[in-house]
Amino acid sequence: MKVLVIEDEAELREIVKDSLVKEDYIVETASDFRSALDKVSVYDYDCILLDIMLPGGSGLQVLDLLKKEGKSDNVIIISAKDSLDDKLKGLELGADDYLTKPFHIAELNARIKAVLRRKQRDGKNTLEMGNLVLDLNERSLSINGESVPLNRKEFDILNYFLLNKNRLVSKNALAEHVWGDNTDQADNLDFIYSQIKNLRKKFLVKKAEVDFEAVYGIGYKLVEK
Repeated sequence: MKVLVIEDEAELREIVKDSLVKEDYIVETASDFRSALDKVSVYDYDCILLDIMLPGGSGLQVLDLLKKEGKSDNVIIISAKDSLDDKLKGLELGADDYLTKPFHIAELNARIKAVLRRKQRDGKNTLEMGNLVLDLNERSLSINGESVPLNRKEFDILNYFLLNKNRLVSKNALAEHVWGDNTDQADNLDFIYSQIKNLRKKFLVKKAEVDFEAVYGIGYKLVEK
């Protein structure tokens, strides 16, 4: 898998590159607007990490070019917390995800893996595990062919876990992905436990073949029984 890191901060760029190389990705980098344009115009990448603030131009201009070429669905924007307008604009231009600085490398790796798994679905609009089928277009869940009602947060949580099935998802990563950047101001993450508890009840009633495996003090895995 080939990843392009577009980031002008040299230290962060090298840290990200080194971590991805250890994950056996082929990694290329660009440090400014012009070099980023040159690379995305000539080469195809499985995932692109895109900073918004670049010397010589904006990452949003790079994203606009990618959208015109049908490549914007494999982009993860990495930018500062205070750039909400850029975040919204980036998502409107088709970016797949958004990660705020500073971030943990483990969280970045998880986001990249999620993007790659979505690409590998070859356009399928469902996620499946055991006897669960999550329809991404209808935002609905069925277990053994029976419809199971979900609220918006339950759907988003289950979607995230199905993209990271059998992988440990930290509470912080889940909170940021589902509830947004303001979760770092919360006193605790008990609201995550409540949502997981509700999903478990629904799984039990419908005899789901999957369950959430708690890893004390860290988070959860979605695993098959």
